[in-house]
Amino acid sequence: MSRIAVGGFQHETNTFAPSKATYAMFEQGGGWPGAQYGEPIFSAVEGANIPAAGAIQALRALGHSMVGTAWASASPSAHVTTEAFEKILNGLIQNLKDAGRVDGVYLDLHGAMVTEEFEDGEGEILRRVREVVGSRVPIVASLDLHANVTRAMVAQADAMVAYRTYPHVDMADTGARAARLLDQMLKTGQRPAGGFHTLDYLTGLSSQCSFIEPCRSLYAELAGLETKHNCVLSFAPGFPMADFEECGMSVFGHGFDEKSTRSAVEQLRQIVADAEKDFVLELHAAGDAVRRAKARGEPGKPVVLADTQDNPGAGGNGDTTGLLKALIQQNARDAVLGLLIDAPSAQRAHDIGKGVNGVFTLGGLSKIPGDAPFSGEFTVEALADGKFTCTGPMFKGFRMTLGNMALLRSKAAPGVRVVLASRKCQAADQEMFRHVGIEPRRCRVVALKSSVHFRADFEPIAKEVLVVKAPGPALADPAEFPWKKLRKGVRLHPLGPVHA
Repeated sequence: MSRIAVGGFQHETNTFAPSKATYAMFEQGGGWPGAQYGEPIFSAVEGANIPAAGAIQALRALGHSMVGTAWASASPSAHVTTEAFEKILNGLIQNLKDAGRVDGVYLDLHGAMVTEEFEDGEGEILRRVREVVGSRVPIVASLDLHANVTRAMVAQADAMVAYRTYPHVDMADTGARAARLLDQMLKTGQRPAGGFHTLDYLTGLSSQCSFIEPCRSLYAELAGLETKHNCVLSFAPGFPMADFEECGMSVFGHGFDEKSTRSAVEQLRQIVADAEKDFVLELHAAGDAVRRAKARGEPGKPVVLADTQDNPGAGGNGDTTGLLKALIQQNARDAVLGLLIDAPSAQRAHDIGKGVNGVFTLGGLSKIPGDAPFSGEFTVEALADGKFTCTGPMFKGFRMTLGNMALLRSKAAPGVRVVLASRKCQAADQEMFRHVGIEPRRCRVVALKSSVHFRADFEPIAKEVLVVKAPGPALADPAEFPWKKLRKGVRLHPLGPVHA
């Protein structure tokens, strides 16, 4: 039996987003458990599809004892404030010091954190943990598929393992995989050899989905290489919204045969490089997408519209109205949009009451260029407290606390309804709609503030999925961002212009 320190600190940073991640956001959790310190982290993540939960379960099964340090996550946004970063990391480090001697460290990290002070948030987290435990103690981290893996992260960690699915249905499995790798190090007393390469092009989030090509085939080839070379491989398409030098795609791996591991990583790099042309993805203007959805959607097989550029899972605040306007202007039938994150409007709905008509000014709170609030008369059809448990493949077991929620029906276009929530969270689970009385399967059109995570729960009921390009801060085409710090020579989208 070994004694393992367990902790986690997750944030996906869109440096172009309108609002920063304060400590209060980590306390709220954005659908994930709120910030926890010490032993309470174990109960906070238990039963959820979270990497730390999978790692904890695996480490227990392998006979290890554990000590909790800290665990925190917040919805993607702009930079993590210095106050939040230091408070959470200092809590993790102090609990690690107080734990005394540990034999290993497992960390549940994202891999794409940028703070007000540190462009490579995870590199700094790992550096401070290494400073405490020294070189003798192995450190293993699980990472998000969207990790922007850096040289500092590779240098400080003994091994890192990334998700292989997007939507991330394998988060807990990835934590367990990291735990087994740590267990192997402890039992053999060996540190694995590693390989790491970056790619020279960026891809938009929607084209990184592992349900579609090319990632579906890329991850299958990764698994084959892993078996052949007896190593652990990862492909991280990256989070192409963080303006710092090392933003981008990467491949990396760990194994106990150095030559074989490095060969596997290089083969994987070449496979991803050759797939560049296959990452090009069709995007639809809001008006065009609604017209197609109206023509093709039917109860039982709705057309799903992904409002990708206002995805709260990529730094958007979920409050833009471009797609909502298109639905109302075209008088769509049996259509619902959610989640529109607008706490004042949700509170107004609760104030005036169910069944009452009222004029609402919805969204537009982030003042995104090209977007504006939408004013109109709506009927309050349902009210809810925002407390429920998700059931879909990705968020299964997540206990949501989204504040006041409401379902509004447009008076101008009675076939259009909108689901309001008070706290930021992307629409990736059908329970978010059932909580206010909407059964998504019965709709003709379902419009979601999400890029890809929704596919795990909504694609099985969808006639088709259309990725919509409406105003928002999470741009679908990385070439449209005003990059300043990204390294030179990177193609800003597949087969696209080179950053000079």
